[in-house]
Amino acid sequence: MVKRIYICTMKSIVILSMFLSFNYCLEAQQKGYYKSEIGAELYGGFSNLGGAFGGEIKYGYLVDKNFIVGPSFRLQRTWTNNFGVNQSFNIYGGGLFAHYRIQEKLFLGTEMQMLRSPFNFVSFQQNTKKWAPIILIGGGVHLKLHERIRMSAGIFYDVVNAENSPFRSSYNFKVKNEFGQIVRILPIIYRITFFFPLGEKTN
Repeated sequence: MVKRIYICTMKSIVILSMFLSFNYCLEAQQKGYYKSEIGAELYGGFSNLGGAFGGEIKYGYLVDKNFIVGPSFRLQRTWTNNFGVNQSFNIYGGGLFAHYRIQEKLFLGTEMQMLRSPFNFVSFQQNTKKWAPIILIGGGVHLKLHERIRMSAGIFYDVVNAENSPFRSSYNFKVKNEFGQIVRILPIIYRITFFFPLGEKTN
């Protein structure tokens, strides 16, 4: 009887110790992180048919150490020289983003924006629809380069793939048939964003 009570007591102590250790680790993860960050992404691409340059700014609020969410704003200048017709225009707009970071090594995320883009990147003409909805889903690596510098480099899939999406010129994944001809271009892009923590760490 005494032995049985001793075993039950030891099991309770072990379970309690595991619970306290887990709770301590969880609290340790939640403490000592910056509550907000500024993200910056630069973009540029040039060819004999045209080009673009610009960037995007994000403001992120950390709900906890791993989950960051906030608004974003994008502005870029684009020009084309298709069939000898020169055109140039500004593309701008805003939206929301959310990233879930895994042990400051990986991240999964979604980014949604509505961009004013008056050009059809399929027909290479002025578009009747002035606004392009963007919904990106993807993930990649998240690295801590310095105490005040983080980098998220990932691959994103555009669920909407609007004809006037300014990201169409950045699609790099092509599907070819048995003759080597391109039959489809997948709406997949690379994105690299640098995040800079603001303020001081939580206690």
